[in-house]
Amino acid sequence: MNYAIVGCGLIGRKRLASLPKGSRLVVACDLQLSRAEDLARGVPGARATADFEEAVGAADVEVVIVATLNGSLADVAGAAIRAGKHVLVEKPAARNVTEARQLVDLEAAHGVMVRVGYNHRYHPALQKARALIDEGIAGELMFMRGRYGHGGRVGYDREWRADPALSGGGELIDQGVHLIDLARWFFGELPQVEGHAVTSFWDMPVDDNAFMNLRTADGRTAWLHVSCSEWKNLFSLEIYGRDAKVEINGLGGSYGIERLTLFKMLPEMGPPETTIWEYPRGDQSWRVEMEIFEEDIRLHRRPDPGLRDALAILEIVGKIYENSPTVRTA
Repeated sequence: MNYAIVGCGLIGRKRLASLPKGSRLVVACDLQLSRAEDLARGVPGARATADFEEAVGAADVEVVIVATLNGSLADVAGAAIRAGKHVLVEKPAARNVTEARQLVDLEAAHGVMVRVGYNHRYHPALQKARALIDEGIAGELMFMRGRYGHGGRVGYDREWRADPALSGGGELIDQGVHLIDLARWFFGELPQVEGHAVTSFWDMPVDDNAFMNLRTADGRTAWLHVSCSEWKNLFSLEIYGRDAKVEINGLGGSYGIERLTLFKMLPEMGPPETTIWEYPRGDQSWRVEMEIFEEDIRLHRRPDPGLRDALAILEIVGKIYENSPTVRTA
């Protein structure tokens, strides 16, 4: 398939490196033309532009990857959908519910495939966790506990993520949406939403910590915390069933070796039977996600997660922000 990549920073480069075999970049686009030129330079026949309308409207483009700042995601994705292109738009797909609903309506009107880049689902430990739970090894699921955070860096509170017009919010809409997506992936819809977001450390108008208590209609709870004052990068997700607990720690790199631990209850209870899987070979989630998206397109299969999932996640984010009057959003 022929791709345009709009947004040629770190994520755009990751997407280029993860294109499935046989697919190729034909247009690179960035407001900073030099970045688009740098991305296109390594791909024979690829061209660069600073005009996203030109990129998404190009006749030889079949699929558009939207890897811009949050403030531009919905505009660029919407233009690509109207141009009849299939789209992979990075999370959170929009800054708020209003923008996400507009994309949902556009997708329905134009009949294209739109996937939202929640790549964490495709980390091997999370794929293994899902397989174990689907096999029934954990029994009936009861609750989950998730923590995700990083420590920022000098000047973090002056970067684009600290500007609500560009980001839509703070840590909740940055890393928080990944945890919400995973909670929905394992538990389904989470209609009962409690929580709040605060700015505890950084000198910025958006949140640096968010605390969530999300529940299913039958009372299963996802207790989640995201933070950009974590200091030591952390990813931890624990899923508790009546028969076993599944625990995922690390995402590779600065988050530590990705590891899945299964704690299986014995009939006599006491210390559980423990099995550990480690995945030290690096993050392949981007590649796997892209391969599945191309399969979505070939099979005309609705992508999962798609825009309706992004909307549901942003509805949860919106409710928490409504309960957090001290932080600013778009």
